[in-house]
Amino acid sequence: MIFKRYIPLALLIVLSGRVNPVLASNRDTTKQDLNIVFIGNSITHGAGLKDWKTEAPPNETCAWLQKQPGVGQVEFSNQGVSGHTTVDFLPSTARDFTRVEAAANAFTNKNALLVFSIILGTNDSAIKGPNGAPLSQEDYQTNLQTIVGQLLKDFPGCKIVIEHPTWYSPNTHNRGAAYMQEGLTRLQSYFPKIKATVKSFAKTNPKQVYEGDKNAFAFFKKNAEQYFQHEDSVDGGIFYLHPNKAGAVMLGDFWAKAIYKNVIR
Repeated sequence: MIFKRYIPLALLIVLSGRVNPVLASNRDTTKQDLNIVFIGNSITHGAGLKDWKTEAPPNETCAWLQKQPGVGQVEFSNQGVSGHTTVDFLPSTARDFTRVEAAANAFTNKNALLVFSIILGTNDSAIKGPNGAPLSQEDYQTNLQTIVGQLLKDFPGCKIVIEHPTWYSPNTHNRGAAYMQEGLTRLQSYFPKIKATVKSFAKTNPKQVYEGDKNAFAFFKKNAEQYFQHEDSVDGGIFYLHPNKAGAVMLGDFWAKAIYKNVIR
């Protein structure tokens, strides 16, 4: 009597020394869906743009990401609030943080990877005006760590990317706040604190917290006239703080590349 022997598919693959092209194709085309919550200020919100709902930087970030290999559907929530600082987004402050939590829970695709993109620091650096400003380097880092820590606790498995705030002109002074050179210098002092914040979670939450874009600052400093809105200073003259429509696209791409590099690749 002849017995037919059935060899498992996995064993056949090993024995044949090659991978089934159909299986390989299916594996290569697997894509990661993303749900992204953007935490930020007026720059994130899209202040001064004709239609912030479609032109703000997060729109471009998600449009760019969705075109990349390995990325599936991308949904997002723009939680940028004009004039707000890390103080406003502290869990203890409740209002802003509660909205962030609600936005994260509202996504319908529960299989997507949840990502928080944090872009705060511009208003923290102001001389006067925004809540808590001016914030010291130490307080800025403490606030970031508190916000990140609570997000990790509330949303286990999420990824958090902290982007560097972008450049503004040293004569920036509007009706709500004064920034000037003092603020710009303070803003740059926050950059090492972002790196330190990321490092502080390296052991407790490995591969969950990342330092994001570091290139937008220099780019906009060099190309401010072309990519920023021309705003009237209360001291006279023009200052640069908010990206124009083209600048919002550029900034969104900077954020997108940082998210892709850290979260997908």
